[in-house]
Amino acid sequence: MSTTETGTAGTAPEHGGTGSGGSGSGGGTGGGAGAPRRGIAARIVGRVGGGVAQVLLIVVAVVWLVPTFGLLVASLRSTSDNSASGWWKVFSKPGQLTFSAYSDLLGKGDFVDSFWNTVLITVPATLLVVVIASLAAYAFAWMEFPGRDWLFLVVVGLLVVPVQVALLPVSELYGSVRIGGFHLAGSLVGVVLFHVAFGLPFAIFLLRNFFAGIPRDLLEAARMDGGSEWTIFRRVIFPLGGPAIASLAIFQFLWVWNDLLVALVFADTGNQPMTKWLQSQMRQFTGNIDILAPGAFLSLIVPLAVFFAFQRYFVQGVLAGSVK
Repeated sequence: MSTTETGTAGTAPEHGGTGSGGSGSGGGTGGGAGAPRRGIAARIVGRVGGGVAQVLLIVVAVVWLVPTFGLLVASLRSTSDNSASGWWKVFSKPGQLTFSAYSDLLGKGDFVDSFWNTVLITVPATLLVVVIASLAAYAFAWMEFPGRDWLFLVVVGLLVVPVQVALLPVSELYGSVRIGGFHLAGSLVGVVLFHVAFGLPFAIFLLRNFFAGIPRDLLEAARMDGGSEWTIFRRVIFPLGGPAIASLAIFQFLWVWNDLLVALVFADTGNQPMTKWLQSQMRQFTGNIDILAPGAFLSLIVPLAVFFAFQRYFVQGVLAGSVK
């Protein structure tokens, strides 16, 4: 018994030492490993994912730009060349390029009038939506008044109302509104008011959610310094909400500039924007390519210029709130 106990007692430290060493080794291994080991497929994707993503984005960009480039080339070719072959033939015959279609189009007084009508519709509709929505969003986010939450729910509910539902009742309403010799139906004012009315719900919803994320301490500090609500909006909310406001302005500008449905219903021939004018140039069986191609490209230039001019603010508005 004594020999067995001695042997057991003698071997116990060895097992304990081994266990301690194993524990230490396991602890060292666990501490050195950190994150779980990634599989082979995950490591391969991690190494090539950046390059694959870049190539995929380039392919998508090219696919989106090819129709625009084709429209530009078609607008720079004569009607006979466009009828005889596709626009890609210009690479083998660059002598086909000419600006005669643009000079002829800009010589048409009705097209020039439609361009300025588009400007007179888009700019006021965008400015009114941005200003009214900014003020309303600030009120919904930071001002206390009776029925605030219920009114905001009504605004959210208006988001689901499609434009087509309101075309007939608004047309009847416009037809009954006459101020002196001014008729709201068919006028530029009627088109602008319709765009403003249907642009406000989304604009208020977007800006209210953005303004609500502004720290309350900034507003309380401004109030302690004696700032009025208008001062707080102008000095605190408006500068901090610049990215969201710029994003909203871009969206609203693009929607109104490219609109055709509202123009068809509410704009007379003398007040028609470019979209309606180009639609009126469509032939029954063939496309009027010598007019439609340069006209469509000219109508495309302004939105592209606006987007690239405010691209930095647009990206900031899209990413707002993703990083605190």
